[in-house]
Amino acid sequence: MRQGNDYTPPRVWTWEKASGGTFAGVNRPVAGPTHERALPVGEHPFQLYSMGTPNGVKVTVMLEELLELGYRDAEYDAWLIRIGEGDQFGSGFVEINPNSKIPALVDHGPAEPIRVFESGAILLYLAERFEEFLPGELAGRTETLNWLFWQMGSAPFVGGGFGHFYAYAPEKLEYPIDRYAMETKRQLDVLNRRLAETKYLAGDDYTVADMAAWPWYGQLVLGRLYDAAEFLSVHEYAHVLRWARAIDARPAVQRGRMVNRTFGDPALQLHERHDAGDFETKTQDRLETSS
Repeated sequence: MRQGNDYTPPRVWTWEKASGGTFAGVNRPVAGPTHERALPVGEHPFQLYSMGTPNGVKVTVMLEELLELGYRDAEYDAWLIRIGEGDQFGSGFVEINPNSKIPALVDHGPAEPIRVFESGAILLYLAERFEEFLPGELAGRTETLNWLFWQMGSAPFVGGGFGHFYAYAPEKLEYPIDRYAMETKRQLDVLNRRLAETKYLAGDDYTVADMAAWPWYGQLVLGRLYDAAEFLSVHEYAHVLRWARAIDARPAVQRGRMVNRTFGDPALQLHERHDAGDFETKTQDRLETSS
């Protein structure tokens, strides 16, 4: 694969070989399933098919926050979709999410099950389903949705842009790293200016906007994404750090970031979650000790 000044794009691009990098084995320019695979279904109303990436964490945090409030009908089964192995291209998963991206959710509560895909759509669905974490009055609801949709549109520059070229690309290339570092820092400054004025993104109350933004920007400034905190000088964003630490201290957030997690400290990895007790008995450190 040619890089840098010696590459001239052809008149017509063709897919001749893998692009390289961490996810080269599953990247492709077409949609649809690659293999037949039915999805498992557990006993709870909500069936989540996901992985503990920032987008996945959004939804597990939301579900754990609902359970923290006492909503027993928010119980869920979280099934692991290993995106590095192409599980998202199984026929069952594609039926739920034609875009083959985690997370995907099926609500079996209604007479006819409802599929929900795209992390922002799932947060909004759950917020409306339980009437929590989304203000009912027009101004507050609108401000919450402003920040929810800001996150959905902005984070791809952090993940697919900065994260890809800084951490996952086969070569370190100055131009894209500089380009996306600049954009990531601009976004952090947007957040910092907002959080200098308000406790949470939409105002005084913790909402789905915070649940959407924290797994990306909160974990970034806490040093958990791409090992890039020093590179991005995150100490400059004092208000983002204050917000990130406050959300990180929430018990539901601590549980949510463990679910479907397959990396880091085994004590913080709960590959699948089917019961609240799993946090105490089925984390990877406990499973490895008992095996």
